[in-house]
Amino acid sequence: MKVIISVFNNLYTDQRVEKVCKTLYDNGYDPILIGNNWMGTPEMSRPYLFFRIDLKSKKLRFAYIEFQRKLYQEILKNADNKTILLANDLETLMPNYLISKKRNIPIIFDSHEIFTEMPTIQGRWVKHVWKKIEKTFVPKIKRMMTASNSYAEWFAKEYHINKPLVINNLPRKLEFIGTIENSKKIILYQGWLNFSRGIDKAILAMRWIDNAELWIAGGGPMEAEFRKISEEAKVESKVKFLGKLSPEKLREITPKADVGLSIEENNGLSYYYSLPNKISDYIQSRVPVVVSNFPEMTSIVNNFQVGEIIENHTPEHLAEKINLVLNNGKASYLHNLNVASDELCWENQEDKILKLFSDASKEIERRA
Repeated sequence: MKVIISVFNNLYTDQRVEKVCKTLYDNGYDPILIGNNWMGTPEMSRPYLFFRIDLKSKKLRFAYIEFQRKLYQEILKNADNKTILLANDLETLMPNYLISKKRNIPIIFDSHEIFTEMPTIQGRWVKHVWKKIEKTFVPKIKRMMTASNSYAEWFAKEYHINKPLVINNLPRKLEFIGTIENSKKIILYQGWLNFSRGIDKAILAMRWIDNAELWIAGGGPMEAEFRKISEEAKVESKVKFLGKLSPEKLREITPKADVGLSIEENNGLSYYYSLPNKISDYIQSRVPVVVSNFPEMTSIVNNFQVGEIIENHTPEHLAEKINLVLNNGKASYLHNLNVASDELCWENQEDKILKLFSDASKEIERRA
């Protein structure tokens, strides 16, 4: 069974999409993954077919429009009456839905976030455009999955639909080869460098943290500003920018950390209800965490006792929580991290995904 998967990015670091594709590929499906060249075209290798749509637009709002038009043509070209469509996030939903109707084939919608509640579009006119798309198409989707229980409940309440399937952003199991206590401690942030991620607060917190370095792994539009903040706070010797890393390289870096940060700020429900994949990445690498006081994040920390929860984003308070974890040491969290890592892994999500696609496959067979 052919599955056409589409997403608005260059595919290189999108771990959720990669894991879904690999799960499908390993279980006899034939995935075709479509991305684009926004933010570059890094070389990558996958066991299934993938390609990137060439975008000419230089501004993001125009790139979205160009992508949807070109994506429609590419899906139309590749889809037949034995195809399942998988639309990732709101940027791909409209062309996928239109072709699912045109070809009379099933569509699955995977919402990695609540796009209309992202901090980057709050208070801007574009929110109304995306909300219109969301309001028009989401209620028409029969099969939907999303990345946290809070997201699923929000969609169900907002659009009076059945609760979407919850597929958490979890990593594949990693072989644990032992933990090392660093003489100079490593504090790790991994992810996109943008506002509302708490990165500036973490940099400023380094003024109250001794014998440690903050490693920032990722790229994004605010990297230059964060570098400037570290210089102005006179902590640039304590902050290392590692740049944008491949998932494979990131998996090498993460186990070296003594604490992992996921300290998003509440500037939109999409962040407030999120369960960032970096939290389970840290846990899978047996690294304790410091997280925001958001429902999904606190649930993990409280259930498994694998770190600390911040009550606010002041640099002094953040430093206090980081120092607490560093002083406790990784070894004190190891048993709880082992328990959590067994439960919070991709392998425990795969059966749910395969059931969803099996249902879609049966729909095609009934129509044949």
